[in-house]
Amino acid sequence: MEWNFQSAGELAVALRSGAVSSAELTDAAIARIERLDGTINAICVRDFDRARKAARQADQARAQGEDRPLLGIPVTVKESYNMAGLPTTWGMPQCRDFVPAEDAVQVSRLKAAGAVVLGKTNVPLGLQDIQSFNDLYGTTNNPWDPGRTAGGSSGGSAAALACGFGALSIGSDLAGSLRTPAHFCGVYAHKPTLGLAATRGMTPPPAPALPAESDLAVVGPMARTARDLTLLLEVMAGPDPLTLGVAHEVTLPPPRHERLADFRVLVLDEHPLIATGAAVRAGVDRVADALVAGGARVERHSPLLPDLAEAAVLYTQLLFSGSAARFPVDSYEQLLARADGLSADDQSLDAARLRGMVLSHRDWIEVNNRRELHRHGWRQLFGEFDAVVCPITPTPAFGHDHDPDLLGRRLDIDGVEHAYFDQLVWAGVPTMPGLPAAAIPAGRSPEGLPVGVQLIGPMFEDRTPLRLAELLEQQIGGFQTPNSTQMS
Repeated sequence: MEWNFQSAGELAVALRSGAVSSAELTDAAIARIERLDGTINAICVRDFDRARKAARQADQARAQGEDRPLLGIPVTVKESYNMAGLPTTWGMPQCRDFVPAEDAVQVSRLKAAGAVVLGKTNVPLGLQDIQSFNDLYGTTNNPWDPGRTAGGSSGGSAAALACGFGALSIGSDLAGSLRTPAHFCGVYAHKPTLGLAATRGMTPPPAPALPAESDLAVVGPMARTARDLTLLLEVMAGPDPLTLGVAHEVTLPPPRHERLADFRVLVLDEHPLIATGAAVRAGVDRVADALVAGGARVERHSPLLPDLAEAAVLYTQLLFSGSAARFPVDSYEQLLARADGLSADDQSLDAARLRGMVLSHRDWIEVNNRRELHRHGWRQLFGEFDAVVCPITPTPAFGHDHDPDLLGRRLDIDGVEHAYFDQLVWAGVPTMPGLPAAAIPAGRSPEGLPVGVQLIGPMFEDRTPLRLAELLEQQIGGFQTPNSTQMS
């Protein structure tokens, strides 16, 4: 039997029944990586010897009556997570020799759940791109079209899943870094509620792994089915034991509904600050039609929706204030001079990026206060709706663009050029207020590229968008195996 594209849930059943061993699954995954990853370059750090050892141990544990959530299931881990004995570089050449002595919290949780870690997946330099390439490990290609990006910054993980390199992966998300690669590669991902899953050890090298609170960033699961997202989120959820002194399990509220007909859904496909490409709009419509066909209450507009233009500016300022916080003093002073030259009337995203990079603490507090007003607006909206459906980015996967001037890059949306980073506004819709959002496949573009959408849910009600993702998977289908020759 072909095991490489089975879901983690299916593999768990097969392992429990004795239909397959973890050693067999691991050998099959390793053979597939060795055969196909030369073209895709998803797995940048291989850990096959330890994986085979872990698989044998999993089989022995099962023979002795053990049964853990991921016991014996092959998985991958984003390169940015610390794994004892393997380099953590974030794609930065100066960190090529940094090898942490301790696993990240989430790597520890994977191993405690019995997972077999095959290796680490590729990322962009410093995790700061919507593509995954760096001078250390090269470029990750999209399994549907190697001339296009797999997305970033969890692009290696999404490509690995699309290729059948393991059943699950863990990534992170600050600016769509889970959701965009899932959308580009045709897989599933979930950005959890801010603070739900501990992030310690997903730390830029060589900094110490401390239990710091993140302003926007989260860690989360990636998979080929919606149900697998829930399975992996249950392993990942929970605060850092260092902050409590003891381990603490989190019990998430159940989904608001079990049937599609009971959901109330707001569907969005237009943003005031950027166009939505026809292929992505068609994906949103495909989901909306499935919701209607399933009996859900669907609306296209609501006065309760917080202002998307203001939200995008706030998100951009918060995002870029963090990304520029450690810039050298001379670079900061140059940016400050440029920001001082902006017109007060300039409310463009370019201006928001520049202002964000030099935001004073006083101004950050004011932006944060505005964020709290938006959070209150979302609470009111989720009194009337259970989920919001919207794009993840305006286009399917685009061609590789390695122009070192990121702010000078352009994105083509149906023949019209837009600033490259403007595409982040959709990812920022749930990120700025810290809401959960599941990325799901929603069909393919006329060129045959995957198209995804995100399902946004109420804060700490992650099971609601995840359940909706399962129901939609039953209605419109989910992951499809890339049909390119290298995936044979």
